[in-house]
Amino acid sequence: MADLHDDAPTTTEVAELPDDPFPAEPGARGAGDGAEGLDGRDDGDEELGHARALLARHPVADGYSGLPWALRHLDRYDLEAGETAVDTDVPRLREGRVGALFWSLHQPEGPAAGRAVATVLDQLDLARAVIGSHPDGLRPGTTAGQIIDARNCGRVAVVLGPAPAAALDGSLGVLRCLRALGLRVLTLTGAAWADGPGLSRFGEEVVREMNRLGVVADLSGAGEATVLQTLAVSRTPVLCTRSGAAALRPHPANLSDALLAGLGEARGLCMVPLTAEQTGPAVADVADHLGHVRSVAGPECVGLSGTYDSGVTHPRGLADASRYPHLVAELLRRGWSDSELSLLTWGNVQRVLRSADFAAKAAQDRREPSTARTTEFDARSR
Repeated sequence: MADLHDDAPTTTEVAELPDDPFPAEPGARGAGDGAEGLDGRDDGDEELGHARALLARHPVADGYSGLPWALRHLDRYDLEAGETAVDTDVPRLREGRVGALFWSLHQPEGPAAGRAVATVLDQLDLARAVIGSHPDGLRPGTTAGQIIDARNCGRVAVVLGPAPAAALDGSLGVLRCLRALGLRVLTLTGAAWADGPGLSRFGEEVVREMNRLGVVADLSGAGEATVLQTLAVSRTPVLCTRSGAAALRPHPANLSDALLAGLGEARGLCMVPLTAEQTGPAVADVADHLGHVRSVAGPECVGLSGTYDSGVTHPRGLADASRYPHLVAELLRRGWSDSELSLLTWGNVQRVLRSADFAAKAAQDRREPSTARTTEFDARSR
C-alpha cells in the first residue's frame, strides 16, 4: 500500500485523556446488566474493576451502530433519559464507557434499497437532528480531534458512517456532498464498481477520491479481490467495521488469516462484531476472535464493533452497550495488557482517523477533485 501515514505525526491522545469525564450515573444499569460478571463473578471481581478503571481512561470507540434506522420506527424517544425500545441510549453508553460511536447509514433490504441516495440523505438528516436534540449526551465527531474534544467534554462522539457504496449512484460529486454533510466511512460493497472480481477502474478512482476527502473505506463483506485491490490503492488505512476471524467461524463478512495478515501489513483495522452469528453465542467466543485477530494482524489492527440496534442477536452477557467492561474483564483474564486494551478500545480507531485526516490534507494540496464518471470506464474492465 502506498502510504502517507508513515509521515503523520504520532498520535499521543490515548495517553493524554483525562480520567473519566462522563462517569455512569449513580445506580444506572444497562438492560443486559446484572449482579454477576461473565463467569459468575460478582461486581467486586478484580478484573471487572480493573476493566472499568481502564475504560475510564481509554473508552470504547464502537465501530457499528444501527441506531439511526432503529429510531425511524419510534414516534418519540429520549436517549439522554434512557430508551428501552432500543439497545443504545446515553446512560448505557456511559455505563459501558463508550466514547465514540459509528452510526451506520446502511438500509435494510426492501423498498428503500432501490433509492439508496435518498435513504442515506434521510438518515444523515435524522442523525444530525438526533445529535442536535441530545446536546448533553452526544456530539458530532467529524475528525479525530473532534472525537477527542467530545470525549473530554463528557459527550459521546458520533461518527457518521459507514454508508453503502450504492449511495454514490456512480457519482463522485455525490461522494463530495455526503462528505460535506459529515460522512466519514463508506462500505465498498453493493455497487457495480466494487463487486465481483475486484474494483473497476472507476472503483479505484473512488478510493483515490475518498483518500482526498478523508472518507475511510470499510471492507466488511467485500470480496477478496476488492479487499486486496483497495489495500494496494488506498493511501490511508482501511476499516473492516464488522469482521471476525473466518478461521474460527465461517461467515461472508469474516476475514481469512491471509486477509487479516494483509490488513495488518497495511495498518488497517478489523473491528470484531459482538454478534452470535459471526463470532458465536458466548462472550468467550468474542474473546477468541479478538485474540485470533490480535495474533494474526497484530494488536494495532483490532477493534470493537457492537452492532447494536442492527437487528442481530448478541452473545449472552453482551445484550447492550453497557456490557463492554465485562468483555474487557474477560480479556484481562486472558492476559491482555493494558496497552493492548487501550489500543483495542480507543487508540487504533484514533490512529486510523488521524491518518485519514493527514492523508486528506496532503492530497488536497496536490490533487484537484476528480471529475471521473462511470460512463468513462468499463465497469468491468481491469
